[in-house]
Amino acid sequence: MISHEPPETSRSLSLQEPGQMWGITLHSLPGKVYARELEKRIRSIVEPLIEEEQCGFRPGRGTTDHLFTLAGVLEGSWEFAQPVHMCFVDLEKAYDQVPRSILWGVLREYGLEGPLIRAVQSLYQRSRSLVWIAGCMLDSFPVRVGLCQDCPLSPVLFITFMDRISRRSRGVEGVEFGGWKISSLLSADDVVLLAPSNRDLQQMLGRFATECEAAGMRISTSKSESLFLARKKVECLLRVGEEVLPQVEEFKYLGILFTSEGRMERGIDRRIGAASAVMRALNQSVVVKKELSRKAKLSIYRSIYIPVLTYGHQRWVMTERTRSRIQAAEMSFLPREARLSVRDRVRSSDIREGLGVEPLLLHIERKVFQTCPTGRRPRGRPRTKWRDYISHLASERLGVPPEELMEVAGERAVWAPS
Repeated sequence: MISHEPPETSRSLSLQEPGQMWGITLHSLPGKVYARELEKRIRSIVEPLIEEEQCGFRPGRGTTDHLFTLAGVLEGSWEFAQPVHMCFVDLEKAYDQVPRSILWGVLREYGLEGPLIRAVQSLYQRSRSLVWIAGCMLDSFPVRVGLCQDCPLSPVLFITFMDRISRRSRGVEGVEFGGWKISSLLSADDVVLLAPSNRDLQQMLGRFATECEAAGMRISTSKSESLFLARKKVECLLRVGEEVLPQVEEFKYLGILFTSEGRMERGIDRRIGAASAVMRALNQSVVVKKELSRKAKLSIYRSIYIPVLTYGHQRWVMTERTRSRIQAAEMSFLPREARLSVRDRVRSSDIREGLGVEPLLLHIERKVFQTCPTGRRPRGRPRTKWRDYISHLASERLGVPPEELMEVAGERAVWAPS
């Protein structure tokens, strides 16, 4: 196995900052098939043992689970004036820092037998790396730490490794919500620690840092940040060793912006801004291209533009302002495809009808009712304020009074199709 660093992967990074670059792994096709088969066997053993806090690289789970959970925790805590101290932990080059000798021991702890471990080790024996700079390939050198980037086996190995760190660092602290105590959320190496006080959070962070160091990992103090949610602003100082982590008013976790006030409006504005950037790119590469059919352009609209705009919408609570802004973002694309401008004075509903496109707000609201992710959600999933939003939608769109919603929902014979 040989890994190398093509110049394209450095993107806009400076050559004077090699610590921010990364490598890729080149496997033969038989090697990928072999790694995929190993991944299936290993996952069947470790998957039942990995705790619910981990949602990364797991079947039936995804970023939506943790975004939904964290948003619900913050929403409920703000409503009942309960402070929440959070630390968003970033690990330095997590994949590349995993000590293989420790990893083999972790796999044994999780029930892997000798032959299976030796099969995994065979993929890492005699592994070497090459560095490619300005079209020149330097001499190869051996690599004895880290997981192979782009290898089908690496994700399950990594989440097993992180689960062991999370287990060993867990204490009694945590945020009480929905009958559960939530102390951490993990999506691969994206870690959030939650506690009701700064003192508890510091203890949790200290244990987590200690276990990371014992496992050969390091917390990046320059990228890890703390966030304090409360109705009254208080300074929250967290330390990793001698380093003090910065306290911020907002943090983008798994692509969604969370603020110290628990509001989602700024996060929605960020999604609209990201969609606008996509719109500018698509306008040059897609919209103005006459050789592309309308069907192809609308397919790109649905598969690229809409997912960027609506990412994380499961926890959105729409205000009149956000509804108006989302409609404006929607109509920044469709009239161009219909070759219309504002001066044509054509109604938005007529443009959608002519293109055969469902109104975006209707799409979002319908998805709220239909959302039913597979698998089990992480523990502590709150629903209180989300139910309020659903109750409002049911009253507005279906004519069901809030006080009758639960009763009507239980009368399946009334609303279920025959």
